Order: sequence, then C-alpha cells, then structure tokens
Amino acid sequence: MTIELPRTARALPHTDPVSFIDPAGRPVEPGLHAGYTLPDAQTLIRFYRRMVRARRFESQVTALTRQGRLATYPSAFGQEACEVGAASALAEDDWMFPTYRDSAAILTRGAEPGDILGSFRGDWHCGYDSQGLRTSPQATPLATQTLHAVGFAMAAKLRGTQQATLTFIGDGATSEGDAHEAFNFAAVWQTPTVFFIQNNQYAISVPLREQSNATMLADKAVGYGMPGVRVDGNDIAAVFAVVSAAFERARRGEGPTLVEGLTYRLEAHTNSDDPSRYRSAEEVDIWRTRDPLTRLEAYLRSAGDLDDESVAAIAADAEDLAAHVRELMNTEAQVDPTEIFAHVYAHERPQLREQRALLEAELAAAGPAALSQPTTQPQPAPEPQRAGA
Repeated sequence: MTIELPRTARALPHTDPVSFIDPAGRPVEPGLHAGYTLPDAQTLIRFYRRMVRARRFESQVTALTRQGRLATYPSAFGQEACEVGAASALAEDDWMFPTYRDSAAILTRGAEPGDILGSFRGDWHCGYDSQGLRTSPQATPLATQTLHAVGFAMAAKLRGTQQATLTFIGDGATSEGDAHEAFNFAAVWQTPTVFFIQNNQYAISVPLREQSNATMLADKAVGYGMPGVRVDGNDIAAVFAVVSAAFERARRGEGPTLVEGLTYRLEAHTNSDDPSRYRSAEEVDIWRTRDPLTRLEAYLRSAGDLDDESVAAIAADAEDLAAHVRELMNTEAQVDPTEIFAHVYAHERPQLREQRALLEAELAAAGPAALSQPTTQPQPAPEPQRAGA
C-alpha cells in the first residue's frame, strides 16, 4: 500500500501576530515580523492618507444612515488597516471579492463613493463597474464570495495568467459550509487565492469564544494543507507585508494562504444594532487605544515623516470627500423600476416579458408620481446608546 505524502509540510501559525508597529506607534522587536518587509515611508504615508479618507467616509455614511438617507450600513470603522492594507496589496489585474462590510476596501480599489452606496440606498445591487474595478459585488450572504474567489482563481490558473484573488471573510463566516468548501478546493487545486479573515471579535453579537474552539482562526489553515498567518489587523504595515507575501506565493504557483487579521469593529454591526447589549464600554475603550490611524500617525511623526501641516492637508482632503458624499446623498436617485428585469436571462423568457408588461401597466396607471418617490424612506433616529457603543 502506497501512502502519498502531502505536497508540503504545514506548521501551525505562530500565536503572536505579525507586527511592525505597536499600539503606541513604536517599532516592535524584529522577531514579530521576521521574514516580512516593512513598507517604506512614502508607502506608509500613502496608506495613512487612504485610511483617513476611509475613516471619514465611514463616519459620514453612518451619519447619513441615521438621518434616513440610506436604508442600512455596516460600518468598518476601526478596521481600516485590514481593508486598506489588504486591498493595497492587489495588483491591477487581480480580483477582489468583498463582503457587505468592505466598502473601505472598495473605496481603496478606486470606486466612486456614490457607486459604492447604490446598493445601500436601494438603487442597484452593485453600483460600481465590477469589470473595470476587478471587484465583485459586495456579498451579503456569509462566505458565498469565497467560492467565487476560488472559482475565478482556478480559471486564472487554467488560463495561465498571473492573476490572483483576494476575498474578505468575517470571523463568524468561517463557520459556514461555503468557507469550508472554498478553503478545501483552493488547497487541493492550489489556486492563487488569499483568504483574509477580519477577526473583529464578533459575529453580530456572538463573541469569538462562542463561535470557534480553535486557539486562533489561522489554525484552520493547517487542516486544509495551506499556510496560515496571524497578523495584527490594526497595523497596516504588517497587513500589507503579509498579504503581499501571500500574493507572491500565489503567483509562484504555491497555492492559497489564509490570513487572520486581529481587529475590532468600533461601531455597531449596522444602524439597527445596539452593541451595548453584548459588549462593555470598557472593552471598546481598550480597543480604541489600538486604533490603526493614531498608531500609524504616531509612528510617522516620530520618524519625522509626518507633521501638523501634512496631517491637516490629509484631513482637509478627507473632508472634501465627506462633503462630496453628502452632496451625492442629497440628490434623489432616478430609478427605473423595470430595470429589475434586465440581466436576468441572456435570452428573455415569455414569463419575464409578461411580468414586465404587468409592471409597466401598473406604472402607467399610477402616473409620473410613481417614479418620483425617494428610494429610501426616512427612519427615526436610533435610541441613544451607552458610551463606547
């Protein structure tokens, strides 16, 4: 009887996360980032600018949601290092497969703010150009986009291109069957895929300790026969270095990598969530001291690469972005209800034509007023929450 040995022996990930910069903005000991390269100062300044813009975008959109300008919004406030750092590691031809919480990553990829928010105000499921941005529509069902990422990566491998895929996944979504299938397929067929778990400690209100008995989520990688890496998800230098290295592996034909980024969702799950019911203000305050923006700013200031003038200029640019978002959301979208029948089938079926005709008749009977209604209805402001929520 012949027993085929694994392609490569896999070791469990190190418990200590990869890190270059500690929460106070100081360099960490080399042992915590052995084998990885610290981005240069200009790259880190660019990352800082992107994170400031993403943070301002998140806070502005959350405010607009509370005003009833959008139906709902899942904020990534506090997770900017994961989203901006990972998305910045993508090559132009690579594809990204985001979740509903990854608007900061899509903004980093180059999408227009109004296009990102189209689905959240009810205009379109995906308002941005997926092909042009090489970014799939944001996935609301948990872990389904991981299968799409693996499928695309497999196709790229068969075509012989250098394309790789990045897919974000939450800590709770790692318990989904789709995630298991994606991890297993990617490892078996050695697809050029990077799985990035944003471990923000909660699956809505369920803490990590009640989701998994694994020592850490990066441990899951070894069971599938692929490398797993744990990284400080609030240290953008480390996130970029780890994800970049994973992409290099993928392009060498060495298969997928599972990256677990340790981070925290400082805002509510969505505007309908009250996080004070399942986490304490003290816990939130602890994670505020690990903020990715203040950490990087402190590091760059201490190195003499950032000063008050440059910080003010970057903040002003972010304010311009926020003003642009407000202007976009103050304009009611012009929608055509019959668009729901577009792109359903390559060749339209008789039943779909009948349904379209019925809707057109109803719209004609209702008159022009039927098309002038706002796409989102104002909602009452949420009840005040305890400090730290």
